[in-house]
Amino acid sequence: MAEILPLVEARLRSALGEPDARADVTFLGTDRIEVLRFLDGDIVRYATLGMSGAPMADPTSPLADPVKGPRAELILSVRGGIADTDQVLRPLAVLAASPQVEGLIVAPGASLDLGEPLWTGAPFTSVLVAESGGLVADLELDEPMDPVRFLPLLPMTHNEAAWKRVRGAQELQERWLTHGTDLRDPQRTSVPLD
Repeated sequence: MAEILPLVEARLRSALGEPDARADVTFLGTDRIEVLRFLDGDIVRYATLGMSGAPMADPTSPLADPVKGPRAELILSVRGGIADTDQVLRPLAVLAASPQVEGLIVAPGASLDLGEPLWTGAPFTSVLVAESGGLVADLELDEPMDPVRFLPLLPMTHNEAAWKRVRGAQELQERWLTHGTDLRDPQRTSVPLD
């Protein structure tokens, strides 16, 4: 883990610039998870650092492979100055620790639910995991390790999360696109789902 995380942080810095703040959270029985904050004009980006230190293990497998398996970090982008989004640091660390704590494999199309708002007053309690490769390019590691993928998180309202469970991630993303939904608006309402 120690040799991977400096490479991950370097990739984040090369893509997003220098972080202007960072916080770390440690949960009992897990490795430390840091959350870095990057400012890009009026956009604030929060990126986890530490989730990729170990590969995510298939929860049905009796033994976790310490080398092979998917690796990822999470990125959330929101418009700054509208809500107190810095409160998302701990919830993001909770999501990043979920592979270690709950044995989850976080992959595009998955929903991650916190059961509480991402920040005070947020209309979102869950996120949709999007495809990697857009904002931050995947980081290739030496064989036999899988690359580190930087997965964007798209906040979902309660109604959107319920609709996604029934209709799927692809249909929800198409609905957002059709309605021109600003997914970085920290106070947006649910997209029309009728």
